Amino acid sequence: MPIRQLSETMINQIAAGEVIERPASVVKELVENALDAGASRVEIVTAGGGLNLIRVTDDGSGIPERELALAIARHCTSKLTEDINDIRSLGFRGEALPSIGSVSRLSIRSRTAASDSAAEIGIEGGRVLPVRPAAANRGTTVEVRDLFFATPARLKFMKGERAESSATSDVVKRIAIAFPAVRFTLAGSDRSMLELPAADDSAAGSLRRVAQVMGADFPDNSIAIDATRDGVHLTGHVSIPSFTRANALQQYAYVNGRPVRDKLIAGAIRGAYADVLPRDRHAVTVLFLTLDPAIVDVNVHPAKADVRFRDPGLVRGLIVGAIRQALADAGVRAATTGAAGMMAAFRPGATSYGHGSPANGHRSYDAAYRASVFDPARSSQRPLDMGFEGADFEQRGLRENEQAAFDAGPLASADARAGQDEAAETLLGAVLGAARAQVHENYIVAQTRDSLIIVDQHAAHERLVYEALKNALHSRPVPSQMLLLPEIIDLPEEDAERLALHSETLARFGLGIERFGPGAVAVRETPSMLGETNVQQLVRDLADEIADNDTVDTLKERLDKIAATMACHGSVRSGRLLKAEEMNALLRQMEATPGSGTCNHGRPTYIELKLADIERLFGRR
Repeated sequence: MPIRQLSETMINQIAAGEVIERPASVVKELVENALDAGASRVEIVTAGGGLNLIRVTDDGSGIPERELALAIARHCTSKLTEDINDIRSLGFRGEALPSIGSVSRLSIRSRTAASDSAAEIGIEGGRVLPVRPAAANRGTTVEVRDLFFATPARLKFMKGERAESSATSDVVKRIAIAFPAVRFTLAGSDRSMLELPAADDSAAGSLRRVAQVMGADFPDNSIAIDATRDGVHLTGHVSIPSFTRANALQQYAYVNGRPVRDKLIAGAIRGAYADVLPRDRHAVTVLFLTLDPAIVDVNVHPAKADVRFRDPGLVRGLIVGAIRQALADAGVRAATTGAAGMMAAFRPGATSYGHGSPANGHRSYDAAYRASVFDPARSSQRPLDMGFEGADFEQRGLRENEQAAFDAGPLASADARAGQDEAAETLLGAVLGAARAQVHENYIVAQTRDSLIIVDQHAAHERLVYEALKNALHSRPVPSQMLLLPEIIDLPEEDAERLALHSETLARFGLGIERFGPGAVAVRETPSMLGETNVQQLVRDLADEIADNDTVDTLKERLDKIAATMACHGSVRSGRLLKAEEMNALLRQMEATPGSGTCNHGRPTYIELKLADIERLFGRR
């Protein structure tokens, strides 16, 4: 078959296959155009989930009549200079409007501030209609009807009206977070209405917009982020560990104001929360990265949702470090939703688990706990150099007088204070207050000046022991064991080279690795804590992670998991009676330990019930 030039309509339809995936993609492109035009108000109307109608109206600068024909031509844009590395707008490729017009009936009506009247142009399935006069206010209205009528095969892949409307709503919310000074409204054919009033560009205004999108609970359960490293500035808010969601849909990321779905950023968030969340829970985050446009490539895909950083390790390290530091600085905090659940449980007719049935969550925690059953007699994860063997470990290692082997040890201004005869008033002013009682031999009841605190003693001490073990583990090189015969692993040359470049870091974690000719590495030592392990798989996993993120966190996470298991079996057990001094010492240690609001499995370690809530239960308010 001879080579021939494709028609302009066919070219646009091919481009539409990449840019216009569903109605939400059309809304995204049109709203981005409105914001690039300086709009302070954007109104979106849809029908049939967006397949029948999408109308986007803005009060931006408008398009001059003489430029309307160019606006719908491929690769025509007002947003890009001669430098492809200096992209400071949301749109820049000049593909969206002609792509949309090739698969729908599109009309654009616009008026500039300098013009006395508006003008309109239309496209039907790629056929351009002539420009004609029209009546309109300042700004632009883009109307898309019968989406994909020109490519009916695409219609077969569309979901139901509700699903498409939900996807459109998510797109609008995601964009709106980055532009708090712009008013957004979204109306659908089911009479649903999303209205996001304009705020201001201050930090408070930005947080108000975040609350409009993510719910009023988020600000009270979040921590502010503000960090800079080598010219990359990170701001935003992240949730405290006890405030989570079942999926990652409420993790919003922006690069120079552009909403992105980037796996590096998502991976960094997971890494930052790695040992404070359950495996099936996700943090709630809003992160803004600001950096020189020259060191980030946003021209990766026509949809512009993916980005590539020149130094991905820098960006990942900044996100992980900033979130972990913020969590540590925030101290011990309980989610406000915990008190709400408790209040619901007390109401007449409530189930034993309250509204939302967290019983499923408790069952998942219990299942996770049972799945990590620890056999100290045979496990390679047994504590090192403690002299416990076989059944004697169970008889000695977990006896009351042997708990010191697992003790987190004294923390600065914690145990020393607890041993003193502090005034009750001083204790009441502490974050976790003064211990008043122990109920069911597992829960510590404490009192502050304005709240009641209930602490799970096992979960709380588990976190304290875990943090102490981690600090000991990472403050010095990890003990290693020499392999009788080196393990030779064949790898692609680039993977072998990456591993060799990280050999010093790997050695600190007990993995001795060196080059062994072209496309191969030799492993001579492995971390003692790992015991018998699949060295081949470990090294290949590390090579994959270094290729993706330029880190060796896989090995660190395996060691941390062992520390978590040791902490679980070395902490204060449920059913152990504690003296008042011991309970207060535990509370003071919790206040001094980062991340103590959740245990190693992600369960909350305590719940706070405000005095006002208690009074409300008794009808005093």
